[in-house]
Amino acid sequence: MRKKLTGVQKVAVILLSLGPSLSPKILRQFNEPEIERISMEIANTPKVDKGLADEVMGEFMVLTEAQRYILEGGIEYAKELLEQTVGHQKAGDIIKRLKETSQIRPFSFMHQSDPKQLVNLISQEHSQTIALILSYLNAQQASMVLSALPEEQQANIAKRIAIMERTSPDILKEIEGVLKEKLSSVAHQDFTSAGGIPCVVEILNQVDRGTEKLILEQLESDDPNLAEEIRNRMFIFEDIINLDDPSIQRIIREVDTRELAVALKGSSEEVKGRIMKNLSKRAGEMLKEDLEFMGPLRLREVEEAQQKIVAVIRNLDEIGEIIISRGGEDAIVF
Repeated sequence: MRKKLTGVQKVAVILLSLGPSLSPKILRQFNEPEIERISMEIANTPKVDKGLADEVMGEFMVLTEAQRYILEGGIEYAKELLEQTVGHQKAGDIIKRLKETSQIRPFSFMHQSDPKQLVNLISQEHSQTIALILSYLNAQQASMVLSALPEEQQANIAKRIAIMERTSPDILKEIEGVLKEKLSSVAHQDFTSAGGIPCVVEILNQVDRGTEKLILEQLESDDPNLAEEIRNRMFIFEDIINLDDPSIQRIIREVDTRELAVALKGSSEEVKGRIMKNLSKRAGEMLKEDLEFMGPLRLREVEEAQQKIVAVIRNLDEIGEIIISRGGEDAIVF
């Protein structure tokens, strides 16, 4: 029976198995057309046989593990570990399926390479080539490589990652071939989109503060609009939950109460809880009343209020009143 299931049907089985607490969180990760298809399938699947659910979930776990192996050490590494787990034939089938569904990213063979080795390997390449390579590495590895490159290159490379769109498979294949030869490694690649502002934001969130500041200042001079968009995405309103209580209290003192209420109108219960926790009893009651009697608001109004508060947070971080943890640092309040 499982062999007859489509991919959407398997997703529906997994979500039904996970239950109402976890399933919505996972479903939100899909795009709207996918959500609609999956929801329709769930609606048409009133009951799931336990044996079928276990089988589908087991398949999902094996595929997830296979992708993790690939990210850690490339296809050959993944195949070797899978053979020890599920046998030679099954391992080959899994790797083949991952290749066919384009889930193997280019440059996966570099994921276990030492960052210093990668710097030596790519430092003489054109900035666009370096940007392309970094956009396919994991953020931590890419941040270490970016930090080790010459300062005069860093902002230019960050900009190229941010504005990068899709790349020709032929170009990717050619670059991979050269790098594989240098590393004396063999891997298979597939081709997906990479780069973009989210990618460079993730990388910059991992570099040290000095490198981050230098790159953003140079981007500010070269392309102010791009620099501002990157800054805006490096800390979003929902990230308040990652700050410590003294930092949140310091932020609240700088924010208009009405604006805070508008911003919280569209936030999660976790964010509201952290804010309420750091208000006095009287201030918390007033804020609750504001939220209850405020009525519906335009999404644009809520986003504008949140962005103003984020600007306050960034300013406090800039002047040293609070420190937003990046690259593994702890948040510190002066």
